[in-house]
Amino acid sequence: MRSALVRHRRPAVAVAALATAAALLLGGCAADPDGTAADGPSSPGTAEPEATEEPADDAADDGTATPSDEPTDEPSDDPADEIVLAYGDESEQVRELQARLGQLGHFAARPTGFYGDVTLGAVSEYQRAAGLDVSGEVSAATWDTLLGATHDPTDAELNPPVQVMGYGDNSEQVRELQARLGQAGHFDENPTGYYGDVTAAAVRAYQEAAGLDASGTVFEDTWTSLTGATDEPTREELYPPVEIPEPEPGELDERCLEGRVLCISKTSRTLSWVVDGEVRMTVDVRFGAEQTPTREGEFEVYWKSRHHHSTLYDSPMPYAMFFDGGQAVHYSQDFAANGYNGASHGCVNVRDEDAIAALFDAVDEGDKVVVYW
Repeated sequence: MRSALVRHRRPAVAVAALATAAALLLGGCAADPDGTAADGPSSPGTAEPEATEEPADDAADDGTATPSDEPTDEPSDDPADEIVLAYGDESEQVRELQARLGQLGHFAARPTGFYGDVTLGAVSEYQRAAGLDVSGEVSAATWDTLLGATHDPTDAELNPPVQVMGYGDNSEQVRELQARLGQAGHFDENPTGYYGDVTAAAVRAYQEAAGLDASGTVFEDTWTSLTGATDEPTREELYPPVEIPEPEPGELDERCLEGRVLCISKTSRTLSWVVDGEVRMTVDVRFGAEQTPTREGEFEVYWKSRHHHSTLYDSPMPYAMFFDGGQAVHYSQDFAANGYNGASHGCVNVRDEDAIAALFDAVDEGDKVVVYW
Protein backbone atom coordinates (compact mmCIF):
# COMPACT_ATOMS: atom_id res chain seq x y z
CA MET A 1 0.00 0.00 0.00
CA ARG A 2 1.08 3.59 -0.43
CA SER A 3 0.11 6.29 2.00
CA ALA A 4 -1.95 9.19 0.78
CA LEU A 5 0.24 11.45 2.88
CA VAL A 6 2.76 13.23 0.64
CA ARG A 7 5.07 15.78 2.26
CA HIS A 8 6.84 17.33 -0.73
CA ARG A 9 8.58 16.62 -4.01
CA ARG A 10 12.15 17.46 -4.69
CA PRO A 11 12.69 20.13 -7.45
CA ALA A 12 13.76 18.63 -10.77
CA VAL A 13 16.98 19.56 -12.57
CA ALA A 14 16.83 20.39 -16.28
CA VAL A 15 19.48 17.93 -17.30
CA ALA A 16 19.11 18.52 -21.03
CA ALA A 17 19.54 22.29 -20.70
CA LEU A 18 22.65 21.92 -18.58
CA ALA A 19 24.16 19.47 -21.06
CA THR A 20 23.49 21.85 -23.96
CA ALA A 21 25.02 24.78 -22.13
CA ALA A 22 28.08 22.75 -21.22
CA ALA A 23 28.62 21.68 -24.84
CA LEU A 24 28.41 25.25 -26.07
CA LEU A 25 30.90 26.50 -23.53
CA LEU A 26 33.40 23.76 -24.26
CA GLY A 27 33.06 23.49 -28.04
CA GLY A 28 32.10 27.06 -28.94
CA CYS A 29 29.50 25.85 -31.45
CA ALA A 30 26.94 23.18 -32.05
CA ALA A 31 26.77 20.78 -34.99
CA ASP A 32 23.84 20.27 -37.27
CA PRO A 33 22.85 16.70 -38.09
CA ASP A 34 24.78 16.92 -41.40
CA GLY A 35 27.97 17.85 -39.63
CA THR A 36 28.05 21.54 -40.54
CA ALA A 37 28.51 24.22 -38.00
CA ALA A 38 25.31 26.06 -37.18
CA ASP A 39 27.00 29.46 -36.89
CA GLY A 40 29.91 29.06 -39.34
CA PRO A 41 30.09 30.08 -43.01
CA SER A 42 27.94 28.19 -45.50
CA SER A 43 29.46 25.32 -47.29
CA PRO A 44 30.36 25.92 -50.96
CA GLY A 45 27.40 25.54 -53.24
CA THR A 46 24.80 26.11 -50.58
CA ALA A 47 22.48 29.09 -50.45
CA GLU A 48 22.46 31.52 -47.62
CA PRO A 49 19.25 31.43 -45.58
CA GLU A 50 16.79 34.22 -46.29
CA ALA A 51 16.68 37.04 -43.82
CA THR A 52 13.69 37.22 -41.58
CA GLU A 53 11.88 40.29 -40.42
CA GLU A 54 12.63 39.51 -36.77
CA PRO A 55 16.27 39.29 -35.66
CA ALA A 56 17.40 35.84 -34.68
CA ASP A 57 17.80 35.09 -30.97
CA ASP A 58 21.51 35.18 -30.35
CA ALA A 59 21.33 33.42 -26.97
CA ALA A 60 22.88 30.29 -28.44
CA ASP A 61 25.72 32.37 -29.95
CA ASP A 62 27.05 33.42 -26.56
CA GLY A 63 26.79 29.98 -25.04
CA THR A 64 23.82 30.70 -22.74
CA ALA A 65 20.69 28.62 -22.47
CA THR A 66 17.49 29.68 -24.13
CA PRO A 67 14.51 30.48 -21.93
CA SER A 68 12.97 27.09 -22.71
CA ASP A 69 16.14 25.38 -21.49
CA GLU A 70 16.37 27.06 -18.11
CA PRO A 71 15.85 24.93 -14.96
CA THR A 72 12.32 24.97 -13.63
CA ASP A 73 10.98 24.86 -10.08
CA GLU A 74 8.04 22.74 -11.15
CA PRO A 75 7.73 19.55 -9.02
CA SER A 76 9.05 16.29 -10.36
CA ASP A 77 6.65 13.65 -11.55
CA ASP A 78 8.85 10.92 -10.01
CA PRO A 79 6.65 9.30 -7.33
CA ALA A 80 9.70 7.73 -5.66
CA ASP A 81 10.64 11.17 -4.33
CA GLU A 82 7.37 11.63 -2.45
CA ILE A 83 7.89 11.81 1.32
CA VAL A 84 5.42 9.53 3.04
CA LEU A 85 6.59 9.88 6.66
CA ALA A 86 9.13 12.15 8.32
CA TYR A 87 10.50 13.33 11.66
CA GLY A 88 7.84 14.70 13.98
CA ASP A 89 4.93 12.72 12.50
CA GLU A 90 2.58 10.95 14.89
CA SER A 91 0.11 8.48 13.45
CA GLU A 92 -0.91 4.86 13.18
CA GLN A 93 1.13 4.64 9.97
CA VAL A 94 4.24 5.54 11.99
CA ARG A 95 3.33 2.73 14.39
CA GLU A 96 3.09 0.38 11.41
CA LEU A 97 6.46 1.65 10.15
CA GLN A 98 8.05 0.90 13.52
CA ALA A 99 6.50 -2.56 13.65
CA ARG A 100 7.72 -3.41 10.15
CA LEU A 101 11.21 -2.13 10.95
CA GLY A 102 11.06 -4.30 14.06
CA GLN A 103 10.39 -7.38 11.93
CA LEU A 104 13.70 -6.71 10.15
CA GLY A 105 15.63 -6.07 13.35
CA HIS A 106 16.01 -2.31 12.89
CA PHE A 107 13.60 -1.17 15.62
CA ALA A 108 13.96 -2.81 19.04
CA ALA A 109 11.75 -0.44 21.03
CA ARG A 110 8.01 -0.70 21.57
CA PRO A 111 6.05 0.97 18.72
CA THR A 112 4.72 4.34 19.86
CA GLY A 113 3.36 5.94 16.68
CA PHE A 114 5.73 8.92 17.08
CA TYR A 115 8.52 9.56 14.55
CA GLY A 116 11.40 10.66 16.78
CA ASP A 117 15.15 10.18 16.97
CA VAL A 118 14.94 6.40 17.45
CA THR A 119 12.71 5.98 14.41
CA LEU A 120 14.87 8.31 12.35
CA GLY A 121 17.92 6.19 13.12
CA ALA A 122 16.05 2.95 12.42
CA VAL A 123 14.87 4.21 9.03
CA SER A 124 18.42 5.30 8.15
CA GLU A 125 19.80 1.88 9.08
CA TYR A 126 17.13 0.14 7.02
CA GLN A 127 17.81 2.36 4.00
CA ARG A 128 21.53 1.64 4.26
CA ALA A 129 20.92 -2.11 4.53
CA ALA A 130 18.45 -2.08 1.61
CA GLY A 131 20.73 -0.06 -0.68
CA LEU A 132 18.41 2.96 -0.72
CA ASP A 133 19.26 6.64 -0.42
CA VAL A 134 19.93 7.25 3.26
CA SER A 135 17.87 10.23 4.39
CA GLY A 136 16.09 9.08 7.55
CA GLU A 137 12.83 10.07 5.87
CA VAL A 138 10.42 7.52 4.45
CA SER A 139 10.09 8.25 0.76
CA ALA A 140 7.62 6.38 -1.41
CA ALA A 141 10.50 4.22 -2.63
CA THR A 142 11.52 3.36 0.93
CA TRP A 143 7.94 2.61 1.93
CA ASP A 144 7.30 0.37 -1.07
CA THR A 145 10.54 -1.53 -0.49
CA LEU A 146 9.72 -1.98 3.20
CA LEU A 147 6.24 -3.27 2.40
CA GLY A 148 7.72 -5.83 0.05
CA ALA A 149 10.21 -7.04 2.64
CA THR A 150 7.76 -7.42 5.56
CA HIS A 151 4.33 -8.78 6.37
CA ASP A 152 1.34 -6.90 7.73
CA PRO A 153 2.06 -6.37 11.44
CA THR A 154 -0.07 -8.31 13.90
CA ASP A 155 -1.86 -6.56 16.73
CA ALA A 156 0.77 -7.92 19.13
CA GLU A 157 3.50 -6.34 16.97
CA LEU A 158 1.68 -3.02 16.76
CA ASN A 159 0.70 -2.96 20.43
CA PRO A 160 3.02 -5.33 22.31
CA PRO A 161 2.24 -6.01 25.98
CA VAL A 162 3.85 -3.73 28.54
CA GLN A 163 6.43 -5.37 30.80
CA VAL A 164 5.75 -4.90 34.50
CA MET A 165 8.68 -6.87 35.94
CA GLY A 166 11.49 -8.96 34.53
CA TYR A 167 14.79 -10.72 35.18
CA GLY A 168 17.25 -8.66 37.20
CA ASP A 169 14.65 -6.37 38.81
CA ASN A 170 15.03 -5.72 42.52
CA SER A 171 12.06 -4.02 44.17
CA GLU A 172 9.23 -4.29 46.65
CA GLN A 173 6.91 -5.12 43.76
CA VAL A 174 9.04 -8.19 43.02
CA ARG A 175 8.71 -9.16 46.67
CA GLU A 176 4.92 -8.85 46.30
CA LEU A 177 5.08 -10.93 43.11
CA GLN A 178 6.96 -13.68 44.96
CA ALA A 179 4.48 -13.64 47.84
CA ARG A 180 1.51 -13.87 45.46
CA LEU A 181 3.20 -16.68 43.53
CA GLY A 182 3.64 -18.39 46.90
CA GLN A 183 -0.10 -18.12 47.51
CA ALA A 184 -0.69 -19.71 44.12
CA GLY A 185 1.68 -22.56 44.96
CA HIS A 186 4.46 -21.65 42.54
CA PHE A 187 7.10 -20.08 44.82
CA ASP A 188 8.48 -22.02 47.79
CA GLU A 189 11.28 -19.67 48.84
CA ASN A 190 11.05 -16.69 51.15
CA PRO A 191 10.40 -13.47 49.18
CA THR A 192 13.60 -11.53 48.56
CA GLY A 193 12.58 -8.76 46.16
CA TYR A 194 15.08 -9.97 43.55
CA TYR A 195 13.92 -11.37 40.19
CA GLY A 196 16.31 -14.22 39.42
CA ASP A 197 16.14 -17.72 37.99
CA VAL A 198 13.85 -19.08 40.71
CA THR A 199 11.35 -16.26 40.27
CA ALA A 200 11.43 -16.54 36.47
CA ALA A 201 10.72 -20.28 36.71
CA ALA A 202 7.86 -19.62 39.15
CA VAL A 203 6.35 -16.99 36.83
CA ARG A 204 6.62 -19.39 33.90
CA ALA A 205 4.86 -22.12 35.88
CA TYR A 206 2.05 -19.75 36.82
CA GLN A 207 1.65 -18.56 33.23
CA GLU A 208 1.41 -22.13 31.96
CA ALA A 209 -1.23 -22.95 34.59
CA ALA A 210 -3.19 -19.78 33.76
CA GLY A 211 -3.09 -20.37 30.00
CA LEU A 212 -0.86 -17.35 29.34
CA ASP A 213 2.23 -17.04 27.17
CA ALA A 214 4.88 -18.75 29.32
CA SER A 215 7.68 -16.23 28.88
CA GLY A 216 8.89 -16.07 32.48
CA THR A 217 8.48 -12.29 32.31
CA VAL A 218 5.62 -10.44 33.99
CA PHE A 219 3.63 -8.46 31.44
CA GLU A 220 0.39 -6.60 32.14
CA ASP A 221 -1.79 -9.64 31.43
CA THR A 222 0.19 -11.84 33.83
CA TRP A 223 0.14 -9.26 36.61
CA THR A 224 -3.59 -8.63 36.16
CA SER A 225 -4.29 -12.36 36.23
CA LEU A 226 -2.11 -12.99 39.28
CA THR A 227 -3.45 -10.09 41.34
CA GLY A 228 -7.00 -11.17 40.49
CA ALA A 229 -6.31 -14.74 41.62
CA THR A 230 -4.52 -13.93 44.90
CA ASP A 231 -4.92 -11.76 47.99
CA GLU A 232 -2.91 -8.73 49.04
CA PRO A 233 0.10 -10.29 50.80
CA THR A 234 0.38 -9.78 54.54
CA ARG A 235 3.59 -8.42 56.04
CA GLU A 236 4.40 -11.90 57.35
CA GLU A 237 4.06 -13.27 53.82
CA LEU A 238 6.30 -10.50 52.48
CA TYR A 239 8.85 -10.77 55.30
CA PRO A 240 8.57 -14.24 56.80
CA PRO A 241 10.78 -14.87 59.81
CA VAL A 242 13.89 -16.91 59.08
CA GLU A 243 14.25 -19.64 61.68
CA ILE A 244 17.60 -21.35 61.80
CA PRO A 245 18.20 -23.70 64.72
CA GLU A 246 21.04 -22.51 66.93
CA PRO A 247 23.75 -25.15 67.24
CA GLU A 248 24.66 -26.43 70.66
CA PRO A 249 28.20 -25.56 71.80
CA GLY A 250 29.07 -29.26 71.66
CA GLU A 251 28.18 -29.31 67.97
CA LEU A 252 30.72 -26.61 67.11
CA ASP A 253 34.34 -27.15 66.20
CA GLU A 254 36.38 -26.82 69.36
CA ARG A 255 38.35 -23.95 67.80
CA CYS A 256 35.12 -21.93 67.92
CA LEU A 257 34.70 -22.11 71.69
CA GLU A 258 37.26 -19.51 72.72
CA GLY A 259 37.30 -15.82 71.86
CA ARG A 260 35.33 -14.08 69.12
CA VAL A 261 34.82 -16.44 66.20
CA LEU A 262 32.97 -16.64 62.91
CA CYS A 263 32.33 -20.39 63.08
CA ILE A 264 31.45 -21.72 59.61
CA SER A 265 30.30 -25.32 59.08
CA LYS A 266 30.23 -26.74 55.58
CA THR A 267 28.28 -29.75 56.83
CA SER A 268 25.32 -27.79 58.21
CA ARG A 269 25.86 -24.86 55.82
CA THR A 270 25.65 -22.39 58.66
CA LEU A 271 27.69 -19.52 60.05
CA SER A 272 27.52 -18.91 63.80
CA TRP A 273 28.83 -15.82 65.54
CA VAL A 274 30.28 -17.18 68.75
CA VAL A 275 31.67 -15.10 71.61
CA ASP A 276 33.45 -17.01 74.40
CA GLY A 277 31.50 -20.17 73.62
CA GLU A 278 28.11 -18.40 73.45
CA VAL A 279 26.28 -18.49 70.11
CA ARG A 280 25.01 -14.97 69.42
CA MET A 281 23.68 -15.46 65.88
CA THR A 282 23.36 -18.18 63.23
CA VAL A 283 22.64 -17.74 59.53
CA ASP A 284 22.60 -20.14 56.60
CA VAL A 285 25.42 -19.77 54.09
CA ARG A 286 26.56 -20.92 50.67
CA PHE A 287 30.08 -21.82 49.55
CA GLY A 288 32.22 -21.95 46.44
CA ALA A 289 31.76 -24.37 43.56
CA GLU A 290 33.97 -27.38 42.98
CA GLN A 291 36.25 -25.36 40.70
CA THR A 292 36.48 -22.48 43.19
CA PRO A 293 36.13 -24.07 46.64
CA THR A 294 35.98 -22.18 49.92
CA ARG A 295 39.15 -23.02 51.79
CA GLU A 296 38.96 -24.74 55.18
CA GLY A 297 41.13 -23.77 58.13
CA GLU A 298 41.61 -21.17 60.82
CA PHE A 299 41.93 -17.54 59.69
CA GLU A 300 41.22 -14.05 60.93
CA VAL A 301 39.29 -11.09 59.57
CA TYR A 302 42.00 -8.86 58.08
CA TRP A 303 39.79 -6.30 56.29
CA LYS A 304 36.18 -5.14 56.30
CA SER A 305 34.51 -3.35 53.36
CA ARG A 306 30.86 -2.36 53.79
CA HIS A 307 30.13 -1.42 50.16
CA HIS A 308 32.68 -3.65 48.44
CA HIS A 309 32.46 -4.37 44.69
CA SER A 310 34.51 -7.16 43.15
CA THR A 311 36.70 -5.90 40.32
CA LEU A 312 37.59 -9.48 39.39
CA TYR A 313 33.98 -10.61 38.85
CA ASP A 314 32.36 -7.17 38.49
CA SER A 315 29.76 -7.98 41.13
CA PRO A 316 28.67 -6.39 44.42
CA MET A 317 29.99 -7.87 47.70
CA PRO A 318 28.32 -5.75 50.40
CA TYR A 319 29.29 -6.24 54.06
CA ALA A 320 32.46 -8.07 53.03
CA MET A 321 34.71 -9.44 55.77
CA PHE A 322 37.88 -10.80 54.17
CA PHE A 323 39.63 -13.68 55.91
CA ASP A 324 41.87 -15.43 53.33
CA GLY A 325 43.16 -13.83 50.15
CA GLY A 326 40.13 -12.74 48.13
CA GLN A 327 37.71 -14.96 50.07
CA ALA A 328 35.27 -13.21 52.36
CA VAL A 329 32.02 -13.53 54.20
CA HIS A 330 29.50 -11.20 52.46
CA TYR A 331 25.88 -10.68 51.47
CA SER A 332 24.85 -12.26 48.14
CA GLN A 333 21.80 -11.10 46.23
CA ASP A 334 22.09 -14.15 43.99
CA PHE A 335 21.97 -16.45 47.02
CA ALA A 336 18.93 -14.56 48.28
CA ALA A 337 17.19 -14.99 44.93
CA ASN A 338 18.29 -18.45 43.82
CA GLY A 339 19.19 -20.27 47.02
CA TYR A 340 21.45 -23.27 46.69
CA ASN A 341 20.88 -23.49 42.93
CA GLY A 342 24.11 -21.54 42.49
CA ALA A 343 27.47 -21.18 44.19
CA SER A 344 30.05 -18.52 44.99
CA HIS A 345 33.55 -18.10 43.57
CA GLY A 346 34.99 -19.20 46.92
CA CYS A 347 33.42 -16.71 49.31
CA VAL A 348 30.98 -17.49 52.10
CA ASN A 349 27.62 -16.10 50.94
CA VAL A 350 24.95 -14.90 53.36
CA ARG A 351 21.40 -14.26 52.06
CA ASP A 352 19.87 -12.56 55.11
CA GLU A 353 20.80 -8.91 54.50
CA ASP A 354 19.62 -7.64 57.88
CA ALA A 355 21.60 -10.34 59.68
CA ILE A 356 24.83 -9.76 57.74
CA ALA A 357 24.52 -6.01 58.31
CA ALA A 358 24.27 -6.58 62.07
CA LEU A 359 27.11 -9.11 61.95
CA PHE A 360 29.31 -6.67 60.02
CA ASP A 361 28.90 -4.13 62.82
CA ALA A 362 29.61 -6.71 65.53
CA VAL A 363 32.75 -8.30 64.03
CA ASP A 364 36.11 -6.55 64.38
CA GLU A 365 39.21 -6.91 62.24
CA GLY A 366 41.39 -9.50 63.93
CA ASP A 367 38.48 -11.73 65.00
CA LYS A 368 38.93 -15.40 64.26
CA VAL A 369 37.34 -17.30 61.35
CA VAL A 370 37.07 -21.10 61.38
CA VAL A 371 35.87 -22.97 58.27
CA TYR A 372 35.42 -26.72 58.69
CA TRP A 373 33.39 -29.75 57.69
